[in-house]
Amino acid sequence: MLESFKGLRVVEIGQAFAGPFAAEVLGFLGAEVIKIERPGVGDEARKWGPPFIRDSSAAFNAVNRNKFSVECDLKSEKGHAQLLSLLETTDILLHNSRPGNMDKLGLGYESLSKQFPKLIFAEISAFGNAGPMQHQPGYEILSQAYGGIMSITGEVDGLPSRSGPSVCDFGAGMWLVVGILSALLRRQQTGQGGLVQTSLFETSLVWASIAASGYLSNGIAPIRMGAGHPLIAPYGYFDTDSEPIIIACASDQMFRKLTCVLGCPDLADDDRFRDSPNRTENKELIEGIVTDILKTRPRDEWIDELNEAGIPCSPLNTVPQALKAQQTQALNMLVQHSDDATLRSIGFPLSFEGERPTMRHSAPQLGEHSSAILKM
Repeated sequence: MLESFKGLRVVEIGQAFAGPFAAEVLGFLGAEVIKIERPGVGDEARKWGPPFIRDSSAAFNAVNRNKFSVECDLKSEKGHAQLLSLLETTDILLHNSRPGNMDKLGLGYESLSKQFPKLIFAEISAFGNAGPMQHQPGYEILSQAYGGIMSITGEVDGLPSRSGPSVCDFGAGMWLVVGILSALLRRQQTGQGGLVQTSLFETSLVWASIAASGYLSNGIAPIRMGAGHPLIAPYGYFDTDSEPIIIACASDQMFRKLTCVLGCPDLADDDRFRDSPNRTENKELIEGIVTDILKTRPRDEWIDELNEAGIPCSPLNTVPQALKAQQTQALNMLVQHSDDATLRSIGFPLSFEGERPTMRHSAPQLGEHSSAILKM
């Protein structure tokens, strides 16, 4: 198994999802991750429930596996000294504290880089490291709202909607890991650490980049399209005689195959639908025709025929259905916790030579490793 970060020590001062998720990724790749938490309080996400697992929320447990928890009051002289002692053997200090907090504690990059020149200082903020909003706090919904994602999420005639998954929190965590990888390579070459920064807002803008590119090209603001796509048709959610089906018909060849399955091959030669730009111009019309035909038979019959023809399609699974799906089982994406047989969670989504990094231990209880790590 590849544990490329084995031997690296990460100190995480994280809250909620973005910072803790980045640190969890490093932990799955073999790093020793020490999570610094406020005494008696801990990460605010510990209370984001129900449901709860042991002393913390299920949400907290999802992004804090493979970590050690240390209670440390960074505002006290003792806590400050304890952290500095840890940093003497630390490779990466990762945080998503409220903007300005680390500087107030004397633990900002300018201060620490002089004392620990090889340290990689990695931080996630809400709105970025410059500009009038750089010191403002923020959460997932604010980044989706301010970055434009909510304006293009939801039904055409409905209200703007927050994306169900925390795409900016988890995305910012992934970007931070990409930056840390780059900084580690540079340190290998130069011997110097450095500062890596990203934010939820920057991540939001990047996730909206396809919509933004259209606006920058033609000056027309993108709109909400539900499950549909502004550049492809037929694409999205369609009713059948039973449950709904998702179809993604993304090429002219695929559309011709779809018309054969639907029993209307002449549509592929209709000038209104003969290529992707024309189908997009007549999106409402072609998707209405497809829906009328799909409504004549149950979903599972259509899925069998569409799969046989090589046309991308899917049932609209609930989360429980997705977890029970044969593909999920085949990939072994649900992992049993070795230290608690009653717990299961989603596995790490990378494999190396066909092997997935393992979870060494579940999310820690608050302060579970304080004595051992701080030698109190």
